Amino acid sequence: MKANIRKQRWLKRLSLTLLIALLVIGTGVVVVRRVYNVNLKPLSANQSSVTVNIPLGSSLAEIAKILKDQKLIKSEWAFKQYVRNKGADSDIKAGVYELSPSYSVPEIVSIITEGKIKTNLVTILPGQTIKQIKQTLISHGFSGKSVELALQPNQYKGHPALVDKPEKADLEGYLYPESYQKTETTKPEEIVRLALDEMGERLTPSIRASIANQKISIYKGLIIASIAEKEANTQAERAQVVQVVLTRLTKGMRLEVDPTAYYGADKDGKPRSLRYDSPYNTYLHEGLPPGPISNISQESLAAVAAPAKTNWIYFVAGDDGNTYFSKTLEQHRQLIRQHCKKLCAAP
Repeated sequence: MKANIRKQRWLKRLSLTLLIALLVIGTGVVVVRRVYNVNLKPLSANQSSVTVNIPLGSSLAEIAKILKDQKLIKSEWAFKQYVRNKGADSDIKAGVYELSPSYSVPEIVSIITEGKIKTNLVTILPGQTIKQIKQTLISHGFSGKSVELALQPNQYKGHPALVDKPEKADLEGYLYPESYQKTETTKPEEIVRLALDEMGERLTPSIRASIANQKISIYKGLIIASIAEKEANTQAERAQVVQVVLTRLTKGMRLEVDPTAYYGADKDGKPRSLRYDSPYNTYLHEGLPPGPISNISQESLAAVAAPAKTNWIYFVAGDDGNTYFSKTLEQHRQLIRQHCKKLCAAP
């Protein structure tokens, strides 16, 4: 009898404990949800404008930190959670934006996923080609004819950034990715010259000397930097891509880099194909392509100046945005099967 009474009391205590635990959990969920909703609201009523640059390849965490540091959002956590809930992680577009502390998180996310960049800044993004930069300039109100003239190298003879450029080469690779101010009186050649000025500042004597230490010319260094720009996202990956390129050149192996083949096809106005025979197709032609395949960031220049001390021979850019490296063809094929089902096929 006493045992039954003790059992009943124990069950009552257990039920009460479970009830309290459920109430605590439920209250916690409500509190977290309330805090989340509060953090989605505008930081303040201040309607002043803040210019924000979201670099190409920024992670969600990096974007959240940029916005928090610029005092545009209350919480990095709430911002990231809202973006994830909307499934908008991959929709955020790089560029320079004009935002305000009076905007809510949903308003900010709407602006940066729709690419509503600040209109009085001309933004040249990393990894863009001359053809893309031309369209960028035209989209900012410059005429096609004036842009064509502005992109002619002979207008900038003697510019410090161009001292190593072969005589017949165009400006591919030399227009540094940055945002440039545009007013009603700005001419496209002014934007181009500013981009060249920026490139000249990045090609420091130290960078030039380090590139020369790799036993290559500065122009070849720019070509390799443009390959790293297109093939990798992180600094470590860029340095390893450069190492692979230099190793394959030393061994007399074809580079077999997809973006070089695609660039050649794009340049000739042809459909993208690894089989299209242009001088840029490093599957069909030995050595480096005849010129850079895009513009170049500071990070890619640094990678050529200081390649990784590794012994990879192959790399593949995966569908997940990461670059994978290997020493043998069989390892390379395996990595392609694992990580590159959409963008490429095994050789």
